Amino acid sequence: MTDHIHDRLRLRALRATGLLEAERVPLLDRVTRLAVRWLRVPGAMVSLIDADRQVVVSTAGCAAPERSRRTPLSQSLCRHIVATGAPLTVPDTRADTRWRGVGAVARGDLGSYAGTPLRAPAGQVLGVLCVIDAAPRQWDAGQLDALEDLAALAEAEIALRSPRPGPPAEPDRVREASGGRDHDRDGDRDRDRDRDRDRDGDRDRDGDHDRDRGGDRGGADRQDERMFLRTLLDNLDVGVDACDRDGRVILTNRPLREIRPDGPHRHVMETGEVFQIFAADGRTPLRGARVPLARALAGERIDGEEIVTRPPDAEPRRFSVTGRPIDGDDGRLGAVVILRDVTAAHRAETLRSAQHAVAEVLADAPSSREAAAGVAAAVTEALGWTYGEYWQVDSGEESIASIAFWSRPGRDLSAFTAGHPAVFARGQDLPGLAWERGEPVWISDMAADPRGFSRLQAGSRAGIRSAMALPVRSGDQVLGVLIFGADHPQQPDDDLVDLLDGVCAHVGRYMERRRAEELAVVLAESRRQFDQIVNQLTDKIWTVEVRPDGTTRAIYVNTEHTAVFGGRLHLAPDDDFIAVMLRFVHPDDQDAFRAYCAELIAGRRAQLQYRLIGLDGVTRWIWSRGVPRREGERLLVDGISSDVTAHREIAEERERLLAQRQQQVDRLRELDAMKDDLMAMASHELRSPIGVIRSYAEMLREAPGLPAELRAFIEVIDRKSDHLQELVDDLLDLARLESGRVSVDARTVWLTRLVRQAVDEHRAAAQAKRIDLTADLPHHLHVHADPVRLRQVMDNLLSNAIKYTPDGGAVTVTAGHDGGPDAGAEPGGGDGRDGTVAVTVADSGIGIPADQYEQLFSRFFRASTARQAGIKGTGLGLAITKAIVEAHGGTVTAAPRAGGGTAFTVRLPADPSAPH
Repeated sequence: MTDHIHDRLRLRALRATGLLEAERVPLLDRVTRLAVRWLRVPGAMVSLIDADRQVVVSTAGCAAPERSRRTPLSQSLCRHIVATGAPLTVPDTRADTRWRGVGAVARGDLGSYAGTPLRAPAGQVLGVLCVIDAAPRQWDAGQLDALEDLAALAEAEIALRSPRPGPPAEPDRVREASGGRDHDRDGDRDRDRDRDRDRDGDRDRDGDHDRDRGGDRGGADRQDERMFLRTLLDNLDVGVDACDRDGRVILTNRPLREIRPDGPHRHVMETGEVFQIFAADGRTPLRGARVPLARALAGERIDGEEIVTRPPDAEPRRFSVTGRPIDGDDGRLGAVVILRDVTAAHRAETLRSAQHAVAEVLADAPSSREAAAGVAAAVTEALGWTYGEYWQVDSGEESIASIAFWSRPGRDLSAFTAGHPAVFARGQDLPGLAWERGEPVWISDMAADPRGFSRLQAGSRAGIRSAMALPVRSGDQVLGVLIFGADHPQQPDDDLVDLLDGVCAHVGRYMERRRAEELAVVLAESRRQFDQIVNQLTDKIWTVEVRPDGTTRAIYVNTEHTAVFGGRLHLAPDDDFIAVMLRFVHPDDQDAFRAYCAELIAGRRAQLQYRLIGLDGVTRWIWSRGVPRREGERLLVDGISSDVTAHREIAEERERLLAQRQQQVDRLRELDAMKDDLMAMASHELRSPIGVIRSYAEMLREAPGLPAELRAFIEVIDRKSDHLQELVDDLLDLARLESGRVSVDARTVWLTRLVRQAVDEHRAAAQAKRIDLTADLPHHLHVHADPVRLRQVMDNLLSNAIKYTPDGGAVTVTAGHDGGPDAGAEPGGGDGRDGTVAVTVADSGIGIPADQYEQLFSRFFRASTARQAGIKGTGLGLAITKAIVEAHGGTVTAAPRAGGGTAFTVRLPADPSAPH
């Protein structure tokens, strides 16, 4: 079986990369960080397998071992991948007998493992990219695919560090590391030379064949070399730009193309304008011959000079530039510059400076508002962004408000700040969202964000493209939110967020301390004002602490409580408050007072009215209310005691007056009943004399030869007797209906026909006054009612409408199913089976004053408009109508009619059994 671990060519390729001695490999560190983030694992590492040990060259996550840790191969899972050349996954290391001897497994540090090989360009497995977890877990296909993709990135770094293909001489350190396994090194070299001679002979024998192919192989080799060179340059982690002797850019590698998506430009003199290149100060433009590549073409050597680029619609970036002219035997061939992206390092350094600036601001700021403004300015300037602001959570944690705003000088943000809310609730808009989540919120591009926050929309209108919101905490509590915005889309940057978290933590500690100081001042002032206010009260305000033995100790008692005790009560620090109170409680109320105190000691709210014999010997009624609360292990009770003696006396007097009034009401009811009985009896007794009068008048009218003058007198007697008869009948009807002595014979009534008959019979009276009488009725409309009484209701409403409508007016009758009782509403709606049926009689008459509608259905009441118009009536018709309708379980209402007049609406139960 082949020993891949100790394979001489693999070890030679491993040492040739220089990774075993490298202190830090940025690309590999980025790969391990991505592995932790993408696969959501506690740890990831890149391990190289040497002849006798495992070397960790990159690590990320909390569970990964430290960098440069060297582990014996017997304790390594990675060596199995190098030995087999295949990936390895272990869902549960404790359940797999192969790993029982590994110390990390026995300690519980390694519960599951997934690794994939890292290969050299020639195919040898040099090491492993792996992810680990302390707990067992199943590795899915998506995670393993992502691990392989990340391994490809790591292999690109290995390829860059590997020598070009060919048989290089074996380094001494490889030979030394081979130990006894390479004991015949000289013999190996001889055999290698023989193999080389054999290969030369083979090439000679194949020469003629190669020449016959027209030199294709030479062209292919050159093409391969160019492809290798381009791939090598594209896999570098630095940007490379090269031009020919005429200044034309002929090569731009992939890292630089990603920064410059427009690709190579035509001439080096155009570089500064196209890509907006500036000097290290970020303000001085570099154009034409001042661009580093043009200066290198002119023969200048550039070492570590920093420049800033601001390409259109892209984030500004900072580069450290190294440039050299390219000279050959025939003179200047061109120039090359290497650009190393130092944006993150510069930003980190700037942020460190910002942290110092923040510390100075917080040390010197006289208030939290000024401190917030200084922090926003310092961090925004350090980031090179557009604006910064601080939002503070109010003390009640009900809202978050903007208290500080800073923007870059010369940048007009009025479209963003003017007229927009400066206060939001928890979870509302970007400040409220960061407050609610308690974690950073990064918006890469406001224009593409779907949440529609009002501040994002306003920011987009002002030209702001991205924003990040960072909560400022004190422990688990969010004190405020720092928000920063930029004019260009910004991709989320975890490293930047981590750095700013430190700033937020510093700000949080300051804000907590400053808020505590400000609250202490406010509290002292509030306590002073509270004492002033409380001492103006005549009530006793108190707070007591319930001791473990059930006794109570006074914590606070206001000094002005003489109205309760008839003098000032003095308490010693150790006095039992309940025992002191019991000395003054009336003997008849002491049991109730003890029960009240027991409720409070049990932690329940309680209140009690009791008698207290004061220091002045006067007995007073006291109303005490107590509310228990806990502060840690302590049980406190807050309460107030008020002198309610006067209230008690007033209440007793009120009860006496109420009883007296009730007696009066009962007497009035008796009188009202007697009056109704008298009215009914009188009406009944009047019917016979009126009938006799009308009969004799009728006989006299028919007597022959009666003079015209006497006949006129008889007509007057008959007319007045008829009016008197109607009045007596109305009084009798009303008395019977209100006393319940008249039963309602309810049945299914075809309301449509009944209403039409009533309308037709009143049409002649309407035509006499040129009144337009119309009816709009559905065909199938049934109610559960007494037809005789219902007809009486319709006659009353129609006769009133015609009587109180001037000549030339209009009266309309409408009906339909109705689901609600709103007065004056147009009938209609509902299915009619479980609702009501409404009939509305509306006129364009003289109307009714608004303040008289409530009295309209009272007996003998007549509206002022009717009296002023001289229209006669008894005021009983509507009272009878209401009594009939309510006897049916319905309602009758009146309301102003649109355009003038009055609308009366009768609602009766619909007949659910009637056909529809």
